[in-house]
Amino acid sequence: MNTVLELHELKKIYKGGNVALKGISLQIQQGDCFALLGPNGAGKSTTIGIICSLVNKTAGKVSILGYDLDSHSAKIKQHLGLVPQEFNANRFEQVEHILLTQAGYFGIPKRKAQANVDYYLEVLDLKDKRNVQAGALSGGMKRRLMIARAMIHDPDIIILDEPTAGVDVELRHSLWKLVKSINSNGKTIILTTHYLEEAERLCNKVAIIHNGKIAHQGSMRNLLESSANEKLLLTSINKIEQLPQANGYKIKKLNDHSLEVTIDANAGLNSLFKLLDQANIQITSISNASNKLEQLYMRITNQKQVQSS
Repeated sequence: MNTVLELHELKKIYKGGNVALKGISLQIQQGDCFALLGPNGAGKSTTIGIICSLVNKTAGKVSILGYDLDSHSAKIKQHLGLVPQEFNANRFEQVEHILLTQAGYFGIPKRKAQANVDYYLEVLDLKDKRNVQAGALSGGMKRRLMIARAMIHDPDIIILDEPTAGVDVELRHSLWKLVKSINSNGKTIILTTHYLEEAERLCNKVAIIHNGKIAHQGSMRNLLESSANEKLLLTSINKIEQLPQANGYKIKKLNDHSLEVTIDANAGLNSLFKLLDQANIQITSISNASNKLEQLYMRITNQKQVQSS
């Protein structure tokens, strides 16, 4: 499988001496849905900013689709689509015009640009909103517009910066479905998020950034297996009628639609999901029992600190 993005010893020191990145290296393969995890200040946004030429790196190398960022930044932009965390389109501009203008930035001919706009308005369920001012859209529609704008030039790599921060559960699940669809069509996805359950749902690869360094990187499956003996919260879309029991799992019912599960070291998530399916419990989300990444994150970073001491 081809490497579409490679970072080598990437460093960033801001004016005033703040060291945001201390030499991170990673590779992302074509078709990956790759999660960058970590709390605020870890270096996620700086990394994305450098990849998108919005932030100047201090040192290191960035290669995208074989092009070096230092000498081919204009060429690289043709292959990237960024969906920012904050809505940053002109609130008074109509949806269709926003997309046509974006297509024009990439030199797409008018007829082709209109075809692309019509396609993404249809795919992203914005067709009926083409003549609506962006500021009048709902929160969910604004997120979809940002995705349409990022994809209008058919980039190979889509970068989603905290796509579900501050949104409700229904919208979060809708956006997850949309991201899965984009990834299944062969696009490489890079996702920054605070939420472990979001990365679990969407991503096959993961890197955890800690204090400007990569504390862990690898497959999502391996990361999930490392969460054994930790408590997880699971939410079911249907009412939980019976509580399954099996060796390796301690399952506690919190209410009619949620469970707390402790997984022993020799048990796994796949067997747990089969067990829940047999009990007709349809899981819609899974998260750390504290509903945060911090517990797993701290365990990994603490291990790295011990190894380096």
